[in-house]
Amino acid sequence: MTDLTAINPATGETLARYPRMAPEALEAALARAASAQQDWAAHPSTVRAQCLRDLATVLRDQREALARTATQEMGKRLVEARAEVDKCAIACEYYADRGPDFLQDTMIASDASRSFVAWQPLGAILLVMPWNFPYWQVFRQALPATLAGNTVLLKHASNVPGCAEHLERVFTEAGLPEGVFQNLPVGSDAVEGIIADARVQGVSLTGSERAGRAVGAAAGKALKTSVLELGGSDAFIVLADADLDYTVEQAVRGRFQNNGETCIAAKRFIVEEGVGDAFVERFRRAIEALVVGDPMAEETNVGPLARADLRDELHDQVRRSLDAGAECVTGGAILDGPGYYYAPTLLDRVEPGMAAFDEETFGPVAAVTRARNADEAVRLANRSRFGLGGSIWTGNWVRGEALARRLECGFAAVNGIVKSDPRLPFGGIKDSGYGRELSELGIREFQNAKTIWVS
Repeated sequence: MTDLTAINPATGETLARYPRMAPEALEAALARAASAQQDWAAHPSTVRAQCLRDLATVLRDQREALARTATQEMGKRLVEARAEVDKCAIACEYYADRGPDFLQDTMIASDASRSFVAWQPLGAILLVMPWNFPYWQVFRQALPATLAGNTVLLKHASNVPGCAEHLERVFTEAGLPEGVFQNLPVGSDAVEGIIADARVQGVSLTGSERAGRAVGAAAGKALKTSVLELGGSDAFIVLADADLDYTVEQAVRGRFQNNGETCIAAKRFIVEEGVGDAFVERFRRAIEALVVGDPMAEETNVGPLARADLRDELHDQVRRSLDAGAECVTGGAILDGPGYYYAPTLLDRVEPGMAAFDEETFGPVAAVTRARNADEAVRLANRSRFGLGGSIWTGNWVRGEALARRLECGFAAVNGIVKSDPRLPFGGIKDSGYGRELSELGIREFQNAKTIWVS
C-alpha cells in the first residue's frame, strides 16, 4: 500500500509522504460517522450554525498556513490561495446566518388540517473532492451537509494530502464533535466500497468525467443520492457591441485565474467576426504581459500546473488543434526548467472538431472561434457535450439576458465571468454533471424531503 505523496509542482520536489488509511482505520471512521450522526442531528440548527461561525474564525486565524500548503501542494498563486480561504470563511458565515431558515418546515396547503415538508438529514455523506480548489470545493459541500445534520467523510485528491489533514483539523478546532467531519486518506480504489457501505447515504464528487461516471454508477448501483460536478468548456461570447477593453480584461481573469485549472474557466472565446481581429490583438497583448513564475511571489500571474501529466496532456491538446488547422497566436510550449510550467497560450481560428473546442483544456490555453453573428455564437456555444457555465459580453444587457437564456448550461452570466457564490445555486447539465451545490438548493441535495400530513 503506497503512501500519498505531496509534490511541489513549482520545483518537482517531494514535499512529504502520508500513509494511507489501513482497512481497520477506515472501518473505525465509518463507524464514527454513523454513530455521531444522530447526536449531531439532534443538536438545534442554531447550535450547528454557531459551529460554522466559529469555523470562519478558525479559518481566518490560520489563513496563511492553509494558503501556503495549498500553493505548495498544487501550485496556485499564494494570493489566490489566501482568497480561497477567505471565501470559505464567508461561506461559513452565509450558512450560519441563513441555514437555520433553510431547515424550517415548508408548509403546504392540502386536504389535511396541517401538511408540510420536514427537511431531515440523510446520514453520512462521502465527498470525493479535487485538488484545484482544495479547500473551497470541500467547503461548498461540507457546510450545507453538516449544517443539515449529516456527517461528512472526505476522500480528497491524492496530491493534496496536507490540505486534507488541515481540513479535518479546522473542523475539529471549530467545535464540531468527533466523527462529524473526517478525512479518509485512501486511494480511488476504495471509493466504490465506501459508497456501497450501508452506513453511507450519499456521495458528492467534483472531478473528471471518467471519475463522475464511475462514482455515478456506484451510487446508482447502491441506490444512493449523488451530486456530480464535472468538467466544463465554458463559452465566452463576445458580441460586436461589447466594450473590448473591459471584456479582454475579464477574459484574462476568466481564463488564467488559478493557472487556468478550473472547471468554470472561460475556455472557448466565441467572437463576432466584426470585432474578431481587434479582440484577438488585445487579448494577445494582455496574455503576453502575464508573468509566469513562482506561485509564492506576489508579482506572479500564472504558476505551474499541478502535475507533469496534466501539463503534457494540455500540450498534446494544443498540438492536435494546431495540426487540425488552428493558429497559435502566442505561447503553445512547455517552458524549460524545473516545475510543471506551460506558456500562457492563445489559439485562433479554432473550429468544432478540434481538441481545443471539443475537449476540456485544463490549463492556461484560450481558444478563439469566429462567429458570423450572435445566433451562430450561441449555436457554437451549445455545440459541446459540456454544460457547466457560459457568459455573454455586450453593450445591451437586455439582449444579453435573452441570449443567456438560450445557453445550455447551469450558470450563465452577462458581462461577468462565471463564478461560484454561496448565495447562488451552482452545477451543470449534460456531461458536466447533475445536482446543485450552494444556496438553498445545495442544502436540499442531502436531505430527506419528508411529507407530513396531519388530520
